[in-house]
Amino acid sequence: MIGALLSRLAPPAPVRVPHPARTGKGQGPAGAAPGRGRRARLRDWAELLRVSALFTVPGDALAGAAAAGLRPNRGTAYAVGASLCLYEAGMALNDWADRDEDAVDRPHRPLPSGRVSPTAALGAAGVLTAAGLAFAARAGRPALAVATALAATVWAYDLRLKHTPAAPAAMAAARGLDLLLGATATVSAPTATRPRRTAAGTAPSARAHGPLPQRSGAAAPSGPHPAAPAAPALTGSALIGAVLTGPDAGTPRGGAAARGGGPRPSMSRQRREHGAGWGGRPPATPGPALRTAAPAAAALAAHTYAVTAVSRHEAHGGSTLTPLAACGATTALGLLLARTPATAGLLPALPAAAYVRTAAVPCLHAALNPSPTLTQRAVGGGIRAMIPLQAALAARSGAGVSALAVLGLAPLARTLARKVSPT
Repeated sequence: MIGALLSRLAPPAPVRVPHPARTGKGQGPAGAAPGRGRRARLRDWAELLRVSALFTVPGDALAGAAAAGLRPNRGTAYAVGASLCLYEAGMALNDWADRDEDAVDRPHRPLPSGRVSPTAALGAAGVLTAAGLAFAARAGRPALAVATALAATVWAYDLRLKHTPAAPAAMAAARGLDLLLGATATVSAPTATRPRRTAAGTAPSARAHGPLPQRSGAAAPSGPHPAAPAAPALTGSALIGAVLTGPDAGTPRGGAAARGGGPRPSMSRQRREHGAGWGGRPPATPGPALRTAAPAAAALAAHTYAVTAVSRHEAHGGSTLTPLAACGATTALGLLLARTPATAGLLPALPAAAYVRTAAVPCLHAALNPSPTLTQRAVGGGIRAMIPLQAALAARSGAGVSALAVLGLAPLARTLARKVSPT
């Protein structure tokens, strides 16, 4: 009896209550999914940044270098790094700007569900933008200028233009600028192919083309110089032919040998070594590189415009004309890419066919049944179709190796899209 009385008078034993999960960057509030591990947080960020769509980015720089008629170099790698960072910055900023809308339409997204904080998403967008500009700066000032315009377009789209009629045009401009970034970075990088000077200050081909011009203010050495042979004069018709057909058009037969440089390589050999580009001759400065790569950038921008127009209806569906117009536009673009120059062979037709199958067919299904599910599939197909489109653009420019490398990303994008949605 005394023991029972003492047990009643004793204080109750403390009850262990599980400590709520601490909130922080990449974690939800205290009552949401306590004890989330590192793998779960990484998956949350992968969903926020839509990492399955990352494989559609490197092909922009490779297609830009090919369209400019240049081999990929260190500048191309810097352009790829800048594109990846700016693309992911746009993804994080997009969800930050749409967090209130996603709370109603897509509450499962990382920000509305509390798995990633809005502050962390906005901070990631800023850091990734700075990293992208730093990569572009490594490729030179022209590449930095293009990357700055690209970053400004991305931020303007996410913060101001996304819900306006100018949204498809803004997104199309961003993709076009991304391809031009690859062209500019490849031609302006410090390691770009340029004539290497010897210790005497002359290029290896000085014996063929004569001495280099003296700098202003430098005294000319005394003594006779071997006269440099005069360049053959070009008539008006020959000049037009030189512009249309490349560097060999304005040179008379045997003219290269007369200059002492031996027979010049044929244009087909130049295409195999450098890629002829859409303009024929590989440019040496960023200005011509932008003009040469402009048609390829316009093709990529046209596709992006069509996909962005469809994506404006992916939450609720209901649009028939927009997916139908996108189906027609992508089909026409694929047929245009399949009509390749004779020098490119049949290689561009293969990615062009894959492009039409990936982009146009889902748009046709969404036009026949404009439900949200099929509309989202059309948008996802349009995003994945970037890869065969980039490969077709590279192959059309004569860069077969780059085209095959870009096509190799398609299976990886398709596999990862099953785990992380690209939309």
